[in-house]
Amino acid sequence: MGDRIFLSSPHMSDEGYEQQYVQEAFDTNWIAPLGTNVNEFENELAAKVGSKSAAALSSGTAAIHLALKAAGVGEGDIVFCPTLTFSATANPIIYQNATPVFIDSNYETWNMCPGALEEAFKKYPEVKAVIIVHLYGLSADMYRIMEVCNKHNVTVIEDAAESLGGYYKGQHTGTFGDYGIFSFNGNKIITTSGGGMLVSNNEEKIKKARFWATQSRDQARHYQHSELGFNYRMSNVVAGIGRGQLKVLEQRVEKKKYIFDYYKNELIHLDGVDFMPVNDWDQPNFWLSSMTLTCDVRPIDVMEALEKENIESRPIWKPMHMQPYFEKYDFVGSRVSEKLFQNGICLPSDTKMSDEDLKRVVRIMKGLWMK
Repeated sequence: MGDRIFLSSPHMSDEGYEQQYVQEAFDTNWIAPLGTNVNEFENELAAKVGSKSAAALSSGTAAIHLALKAAGVGEGDIVFCPTLTFSATANPIIYQNATPVFIDSNYETWNMCPGALEEAFKKYPEVKAVIIVHLYGLSADMYRIMEVCNKHNVTVIEDAAESLGGYYKGQHTGTFGDYGIFSFNGNKIITTSGGGMLVSNNEEKIKKARFWATQSRDQARHYQHSELGFNYRMSNVVAGIGRGQLKVLEQRVEKKKYIFDYYKNELIHLDGVDFMPVNDWDQPNFWLSSMTLTCDVRPIDVMEALEKENIESRPIWKPMHMQPYFEKYDFVGSRVSEKLFQNGICLPSDTKMSDEDLKRVVRIMKGLWMK
């Protein structure tokens, strides 16, 4: 058994950028959830993606929560949400006592199907917000989706937790809707160990989100709170890691693409193998190299074979409408997401992988087709 190969683990810069910013936080004693690193990480991330303003928060989930709150989502409101995603996309809808309606994927993008979205609007015309996800770094078809959403005059929140560094028709994912969110969890393309960012061109809304995220403390000598607040602000230490990581984002995207191209070149000829779709208008960050199998070799066979050799892999996300907690909520679509879940697998996509690591993964997988 060889050394452990991870699905996607933290990768600090060789130059030590992160340590420099973190050391600065220690040297200046700014260890609290405010300080130069927080302010500059917000400015630098906003500039990187082309958004006017940003709020550094404790997680991507917190960013979705505050985006929903900023959109005025409350008790009884309906929010459309992709079914093929991680539960962190859907959970904040429940935090706001709103009602999710799950929308199916299409095979062309693996993301929200514009046709299913249009069908959902016919069924639920009074929708408060639509959450879009860019799954595994693949962009949703934003022009078509925004055309539908604009027609219905609804707030759009982009969950770009998995797609930082990716583009749709030359524009950064996370910047098409009213709000965009990014995650810096330990497995993301860049990480702060944990954290997230809310971006928007509406600077007043971002200012309000920062206020809510710092316990909604009013401007008063004493502690006074006129609104419900949350403990959602990012620490100055964590933000320092993020500033360093942001400097190597393009390198990480380049390596993720290299990994995807390697797998595709080596495995696409195998019976029943197909890779996640990359469209002409899509420039993904290739966060996780993912594929589907429609042959005698099943995803579980691949995962178990890799696991025996100390290599991590994962199934495609289990759709929200199939989850025990969320199955009581409505679902609109033709169950494409269920097929992707049934047939899909995420291969190890760690940016620290060597060519020898990639050869090892491919050799084990090819062996399954030779049995």
